[in-house]
Amino acid sequence: MSVSEDFSREAEPGRGAPRFIPPRQHFFEILGSVSNSQAAVLAVLGVVGWLGAWELVHFFTPEAHQKFVPGPGQVISEIFHLIVEKNFVPDVGKSLYRVYLSFAVACLVAVPLGLFMGAFVKVKALINPTVGGWRYLPAASFVPLLLVYFGPTDLAKLTLLFLGCVFFLIALILDDVLSVPKELIESAQTMGASRGHIICRVIFPAAAPRILDSMRNMIAVSWTYLVIAEIVAATDGIGAVMMRASRFFHVETIMAGILVIGILGVMTDIIFRQASRILFPYTFMRR
Repeated sequence: MSVSEDFSREAEPGRGAPRFIPPRQHFFEILGSVSNSQAAVLAVLGVVGWLGAWELVHFFTPEAHQKFVPGPGQVISEIFHLIVEKNFVPDVGKSLYRVYLSFAVACLVAVPLGLFMGAFVKVKALINPTVGGWRYLPAASFVPLLLVYFGPTDLAKLTLLFLGCVFFLIALILDDVLSVPKELIESAQTMGASRGHIICRVIFPAAAPRILDSMRNMIAVSWTYLVIAEIVAATDGIGAVMMRASRFFHVETIMAGILVIGILGVMTDIIFRQASRILFPYTFMRR
């Protein structure tokens, strides 16, 4: 009996109402759905599989070279050793400070600029070519110039992290603003709304969920530039710890730093996702 027949048939005496049994979804079903519990299980399986593959690489590495390919257990143990014995927490705090402060300044520049470029065509025509050109300049190429201007100071590191994401963020926010349905703007204009009212009460609220998502994606770029910013004559931070470890071939310490950056990045991503759920719950109801 087919599923539709099972659902539509009348209840037999003593057996209660018929139940609809949904068809099983294929693992690779296009545009399929997944429950929260299934997503959690799959995420755990993915992490376990990755750690297992890492352990296998370590296991099959010749013993003479295993020092350069530490297993996940050694790296995790090194993280605890750094925290307990090497005063690693202040270095982590310094890196968090640099990433979050530089990104906050980038957002303060990118959000209003992206809004104005999206709202006013002439502003876009004036600024967009410059923003587009700056996106293709690697931030790391500014390191020598920043050292000349600011020396090995925090300002040089913060500026590098700022340059690494601000122009990409402007371009993303511009696209977010341009994705706002024109009908909303035209309706506000028809009702006599001023330009400032349209920007603040129509365009920005409509684009805000996408803007927050763009911020979430771009702060990951800030984390990728962190080590570059901190290896230049740095005395503190995760990148400085990794550079000191490289001088003595302490690969487990380098990998521990990489893993900590990854964990902090994932935690940052979770914070942004939760903020999006709290501020814009309606965007998740449609998914």
